[in-house]
This record gives sequence, C-alpha cells and structure tokens, in this order.
Amino acid sequence: MHNTLNTLVLVGGSMLAALLATISMVGSAHIIARREQGYMHLIFFAMLFSVAAGSLLSGRDISSNFLIEEQALPEAKNLFMLILQPIISLLILAVCGERIIAHWLQRHAVPPAWLLLIAFFVFWACTVAAPALFGAHPKLSHDDVYPLVIGVAATLASSLERDQALRAARDAIFIFMLLGLMMMPINPHMVLDSAYTQGLIPGLPRLAGLSPHPVGMGLLSQLGLLCLMARPYQHRWLNRLAWTAGLTSLFLAQSKTAWLAFFLCAGTLLAVQRGPAVWRRVSDPMRPAAGMTALVGVMLAVVMLTAILTYGDLSERISAFINTPEGAQLTSLTGRDRIWAIAFDEWQRNPVFGYGPSIWDEAFRVSINMSNASHGHNQFMDTLSRAGTVGAIGLTLYSIVLLILSLRFTRATQGLSLALLLTLMLRSISEVPLLMFGYSTEMFIHVLLLMVLAAALQEARQARPLSAQTPSKPLNRSPLGSLATARFSP
Repeated sequence: MHNTLNTLVLVGGSMLAALLATISMVGSAHIIARREQGYMHLIFFAMLFSVAAGSLLSGRDISSNFLIEEQALPEAKNLFMLILQPIISLLILAVCGERIIAHWLQRHAVPPAWLLLIAFFVFWACTVAAPALFGAHPKLSHDDVYPLVIGVAATLASSLERDQALRAARDAIFIFMLLGLMMMPINPHMVLDSAYTQGLIPGLPRLAGLSPHPVGMGLLSQLGLLCLMARPYQHRWLNRLAWTAGLTSLFLAQSKTAWLAFFLCAGTLLAVQRGPAVWRRVSDPMRPAAGMTALVGVMLAVVMLTAILTYGDLSERISAFINTPEGAQLTSLTGRDRIWAIAFDEWQRNPVFGYGPSIWDEAFRVSINMSNASHGHNQFMDTLSRAGTVGAIGLTLYSIVLLILSLRFTRATQGLSLALLLTLMLRSISEVPLLMFGYSTEMFIHVLLLMVLAAALQEARQARPLSAQTPSKPLNRSPLGSLATARFSP
C-alpha cells in the first residue's frame, strides 16, 4: 500500500511538472511573442554546467581509471546531480519549446527554413523514431525527444539568435576550459590522465579537464577557438587569454582528430575571410614583390617535397613504423576496426531497422566483451547498426542537405558554415556527433551549424525583395545568389 501511494505521488508530481512546464512555455511565448530572440543560447551554459558539476562531484581519478566517451546524458550518481539534471533538462526543453511556440505565434515573422527543417525531421524520424519503434530491440525513452525539440528550435533561428548562440558557446566553452586548467594544480588526478602512453610526447599527461574524456576536451577546445575566430572579444587582453587557454587545452588533450580538424577548419575560415584580399595583393601588378615572394615560396616547397619523396626512403620508414606498437594502433585506428566489424555484423542480422537504440549499452558491451565500446566509433557504422538501412538512408540524405547549404552559404557566413561542417565530418570518422538520443556537448557543433544555416537562409529570403526592387542591375546567377555581398558581422 505504501509503495502504491509513493508511485501515485511520483506520477502525479511528474504530470504536474509537465503541466506547469507547458503552461510556462505557452505563457512566456505569448509574453515575448514580438521579440526576435529568445533564450536558446542559454542551453550551451546549461549543458556545460551539468558536465562540470558531474565531474567535480564524481570524485573521479582518471589517472588510474580509463573513462569511456561521454554518454548522451551525464550519469547522475550524486544526490545533487539527481536533482540538478532534471532541472537542466526542463530548462533546455522550456527555452527551445518557447522558441518554437513563439515562432508560430509571430504572424509576420520570416517563414522557417523549410528544407532544413524537413531534412532534420526526416533524419530524426529515420535514426531515432524508426529504430525505437521497429528495431530488433525497440525502446522508447523521454531522451529521444530532447534532440527533436532542440534541433527544430535551431532550424528556426534568426541572425540575432545565431550571433547570441555563437557568443554564448564561446563564453561557456572558455569558462569550462579555464576551470579545467585551474584544477590541474588543485586536483591533478581528476583532470589529467598520467597513464596515457600513446601521445606524441612520451610522459606528457593527457588533459580531460572537466570533460568526461580527453577526446571531448579536444572537441570543445577546437570548437571554442572556431567561435573565437568568428566572434572575437572586444578587449585584446581577453582575446589573448582565450587563445592561450584554448590552444593549451587543445594541445594537452592530445586528440589528433581535434588537431587536424582545427588546422583544416581554421584554415578554411582564414581562406574565406582573408583569401580574396591576399590574392588581390599577390596578383597586384603594381606590387610585384608580394607575388614574387609567394611564387618563390611555392617553388621551394615543391623542391623540398620532391627531395623528401626521392631520397627520404619513406616506404622503408613507413614499414618500420607500422611494425611498432604505435603503428599497429594507427593502422587499426586504436582498435576501432573491431567495433566496426561488430556494427556491420549487427546490421546484417537486422538490415532494415537495425538493432535498436540500446545497442552499445552496458549489457551489449558485456556480451561482446568490449567495455569501452560506448558507440560505433563512426557515425555511419553506428547509425547502420543502430537504425539499419532506414537510418543510413536518412543520414545520407541529411548529410547531402547540410553539404549543399554549407557550400552555398560559405561566403555569406565568412566560411563558418563550411568550417562547422568540416568539423562535423571529421568528427564523424571516429565519433558520433550526430547521435540523436539525449543531449550532450557533442551536439554543440550540430546545433551551431543548424543555427548558422537557418539564419543564412532567412537572410537570403529577406534579401530577395530588395534585389527585386532594383531591376536595372543584372541578377547574380552564382550559387550564392544575392548573398554574395552579404556580410557575417564579427
């Protein structure tokens, strides 16, 4: 009788909380329906606050215990986290739900980016709803709703909300990084993996900071630096502090994928932002010195590369490296080839809708005797095993839409859309940044990319009436359309 009463109280309390949350979202939407922006940028602070609090309260020691990659939702073992986590989840749902409701209440608002919105919904339906309902091991959970609400709200973002999100993500990440660096002298066992032996510098501890894993720390450091390049601080000393903290965290995290992604994505931003000016200066016939210097530099680089390939005995060195333990780790992608083989086998057993959402959970890892295989370690293989052919088709179509829109608005976003897409693609090789079960810091790149593309689409739609009013000028038929002269304000 007592247990039945407790159950009724819990169920009633849950229903009351859901009702109050709904009333709050609708009420706030009515109150601020005429405002262009909401409070969606707060989700970046909320997510990182949850991760930081969980790490600080866990009492972990990563110098002796290897941590698996972060899960969708932080595991709440501390009493404080058991209370905090539902509050943060409710906050995220409230601010994102309010944006969705407010958008539809604004009768004169700019129409949503339908292509992006439909593509995201189809992707969620194929990779989350379909395996949860029809997979070999179906499983429904409230965690499945979080990515849908967050993603839909992101596809409705305006240019003002995009700018708010970029600044909020930048600030939240750098506060998170600074706290992790400050913990190094205070509690090094909590933030440093001193047993790491696969780095380029022997004996150098690997920084996890307050992230669940050093790989996650590398991701956040790289993303924070990209946000800093797109939205620098107004004060020079603050920019220098942020660059120092970001580069230090990125280096100490020792994530080779994050290093490669940062150099490629930062190079993309610089090429789009400063490339035309550099080319004009190099090709200026009135200033031949710059062009000659660049030409000589390219020739020297080609000569050095030719000499290395001709006299460097690269084949013998590569063979010798592969025979070392480090080479074996690299050729097997640190054991990920075994995980991919298991993912492919599971897809063959369940080709249409896949294994289901519960693949790679604790019970599955025990059954395959791989305790650290928290996911498929490749976005396509993970989706294939989890959601089958239906999920793989949804992922492919969604990726094509993101690619087309990112390329289309590369110049309008000053390279940020392409840089974020490159980050997402490189991350997808060994991780699962498009995992749509629950929410985590892995969603940062995904959400920011959606907001950047949604804002660019809205700006393009708003610019069309202006171009129609000036028929004397020839229409721009380039892929960028009327956005060729748009500016992505820093």
